[in-house]
Amino acid sequence: MASNLQVPLAALLLLPVAAAMHSDCIFKKEQALCLKKIQSAYDLLGMNDSSLGCPGMWDNITCWKPARVGEVVEVSCPELFQIFNPDQDKGSVSRNCTEEGWSEPFPHYFDACGFYENETEPEDQDYYYLSVKALYTVGYSTSLVTLTTAMVILCRFRKLHCTRNFIHMNLFVSFMLRAISVFIKDWILYAEQDNNHCFISTVECKAVMVFFHYCVVSNYFWLFIEGLYLFTLLVETFFPERRYFYWYIIIGWGTPTVCVMVWAVLRLYFDDTGCWEMNDSTALWWVIKGPVVGSIMVNFVLFIGIIVILVQKLQSPDMGGNESSIYLRLARSTLLLIPLFGIHYTVFAFSPENVSKRERLVFELGLGSFQGFVVAILYCFLNGEVQAEIKRKWRSWKVNRYFTMDFKHRHPSLASSGVNGGTQLSILSKSSSQLRMSTLPADNLAT
Repeated sequence: MASNLQVPLAALLLLPVAAAMHSDCIFKKEQALCLKKIQSAYDLLGMNDSSLGCPGMWDNITCWKPARVGEVVEVSCPELFQIFNPDQDKGSVSRNCTEEGWSEPFPHYFDACGFYENETEPEDQDYYYLSVKALYTVGYSTSLVTLTTAMVILCRFRKLHCTRNFIHMNLFVSFMLRAISVFIKDWILYAEQDNNHCFISTVECKAVMVFFHYCVVSNYFWLFIEGLYLFTLLVETFFPERRYFYWYIIIGWGTPTVCVMVWAVLRLYFDDTGCWEMNDSTALWWVIKGPVVGSIMVNFVLFIGIIVILVQKLQSPDMGGNESSIYLRLARSTLLLIPLFGIHYTVFAFSPENVSKRERLVFELGLGSFQGFVVAILYCFLNGEVQAEIKRKWRSWKVNRYFTMDFKHRHPSLASSGVNGGTQLSILSKSSSQLRMSTLPADNLAT
């Protein structure tokens, strides 16, 4: 069970760099470094395991270099202790090398490093992280199904093909790719219930991580483009949508490509360790994190600007309505814009990375996985244009079905032979529409 403690951590883009590493992987990494240090110490001191004194050892928590009898060795608290308790001063633990071997550590790890001082029990942590993983798996699955249905609807009806819906469709695709990349990453890294993934270092695995980061960054940039498009639409009187749309494509898909490729090249030359799911180098991580945080910041400014414009427009005398209805429409517009702009990401985007890690997991991974579902519902299924087009198509299908059934009932011989069937149906449909038009009032025709 311990290997599942932090399964979802690597999926969260804005988590602390160290916390993105699996806890077991940290111990595995420290153990490998410890063995190298011990061998170097043996070579330097001219000692081996059979020499007098205490041999170097890894006690499953930290590393102890070889020592002679009577020597006191002091080591700092392990890295993992500092991750779980960042406010705790980094203490130290000592051991005596006696003729009988190493003494017990003093003070004890828990006393010196305060590991469980403010932490929940391991079983509770295990249940917590597994619950978060289950939550975001359900969220991404629901979003993927809903977004796929929304894409089929927007692509199917030609009357819905406009610049605004094209931008929505690109945003939907970015959400779909993000969900797919999360599933692929979890399948590659955490398919086995052990920590063999700690040392995975294949081209395929690294390609999966590059694809994952590209999908996440693209999703953030298309959220930014949604805000930029709406703000430009409200500010500019004459807005050449078609010309700007190509720039949106370049920004939405091109900029993440550049950022992720630069990050991949830097990782290849300066930090080519593991499967690239661990980000030990903070400087390299900012190649990806910087543009994401920047897009969130700009989108938040655009969101405030759009709200100000909406307030001015709603308070205009031309709008009409009482004060309560104005604020009601403003509140509804604000709630609609929050998932479209991804404004909820600002809650933790600018807070210290070691603050509220558990809440950040639930908020950004658990609830954030349902964002695609909410966006698809609000901007496709509840869209008035989409509903009108679906109703029109439904009525057309019912009319065609009625005439087809009526034609087969009245003319079974022609219907069975198929001769002139389409011609007869088109004549019936045309005469029926002419009859309905002739019965309409003149004033309705004029409108």
